[in-house]
Amino acid sequence: MKIKVEADSIFKIFGDNPKEALKLLKQGESKDAIFEATGDTIGVQEASFKVGEGQIFVVMGLSGSGKSTLVRMINGLIAPTSGKMLIDGIDVANCSGKTLREVRRTKIAMVFQHFALFPHMTVADNVAYGLKVKGVGADLRRKKAEAALDQVGLKAHADSYPDELSGGMQQRVGLARGLASEAEILLMDEPFSALDPLIRRDMQEELLELQRSLKKTIIFITHDLNEALTLGDRIAIMKDGRFVQVGTAEEIVDNPAGDYVAAFTADIDRSRVFTAGSVAAPAEALEVTRDTAETALERMEALGRDALYVVDGKAILGTVAYRDLAVSVRDNGGALREAIVSDFPKARRTTPLFELYPLAESGLPIAVTDRQGQLAGVVAPQDVFAKLTSPAAT
Repeated sequence: MKIKVEADSIFKIFGDNPKEALKLLKQGESKDAIFEATGDTIGVQEASFKVGEGQIFVVMGLSGSGKSTLVRMINGLIAPTSGKMLIDGIDVANCSGKTLREVRRTKIAMVFQHFALFPHMTVADNVAYGLKVKGVGADLRRKKAEAALDQVGLKAHADSYPDELSGGMQQRVGLARGLASEAEILLMDEPFSALDPLIRRDMQEELLELQRSLKKTIIFITHDLNEALTLGDRIAIMKDGRFVQVGTAEEIVDNPAGDYVAAFTADIDRSRVFTAGSVAAPAEALEVTRDTAETALERMEALGRDALYVVDGKAILGTVAYRDLAVSVRDNGGALREAIVSDFPKARRTTPLFELYPLAESGLPIAVTDRQGQLAGVVAPQDVFAKLTSPAAT
């Protein structure tokens, strides 16, 4: 995977003596001790990460954790005290002003928390503003603005003014402006935090839907762990300017790195974080042209399972249960086909656990299928509910 954004041991210290403060920091002094000694404030310390092309990388932290400082170093609005910040291999922390302006102009777009719309401009003109700065002609600007507005469902409002739109619609305009610039990297600094909860959820879903087709590289800043878990391919949790854990949603919820992260994840709805893939076991399927009821019983006993799926080549025929096979062997000589249940529960690897609840009620193992509908694994009903028990509770 191509790396679009990379931070290499980034530090940011605010104050008049950053070199002295950095020296003390690397010697292990605390933020408070450094402030007392130098009057300087530690903004970000030793942040390193890589964001691949098409990924959503979420930085989550409470107020004062350093997340907004970090995102402003990515586009060069704030210069780091030390370290490298690479955009497509260009170190924006140590490049010329000309190079930095070119990177901002061609590679990065910013979506802000409070929309940052010009009230005297129409929606279309707001969306096209970045293109105007780049020198794009009026006709092409309008065309690109309308296309971006269409992507966020606001093309009909192109000639409206911002104060004629709801908060959620205004945020869509801000997102459309980023899309119209055709930047490869979107920096989103708490873009949905000013919205009502229901509108916020809608915007999260819209962003994910757009991302499925646009495949932008997105760095998303938030103070809300639920939002981070919903959106992030990978998530970094910040505290006191430092990353305390970086991982997938499942990794962070299942294995929190210390009490700080555990406190955030304690009340998370695990059924919306974990997927069928996280609890799936190997399929261990029976082959209808080779297996008999007797060999199927032997397989189940060896594997410790009370049901297995039956396939014909790559096609799933259904599932057979130990009890039914035992009856089949006793009554008609062991015909495997006679015991197959063709109406079986199935899901994809990405199906969240809460969607497996009604499937688990059948008592049958849930078939996990790939894009071609072939058997890729199975989920035992009891494993769905076992995964929902938090590590703290076990």
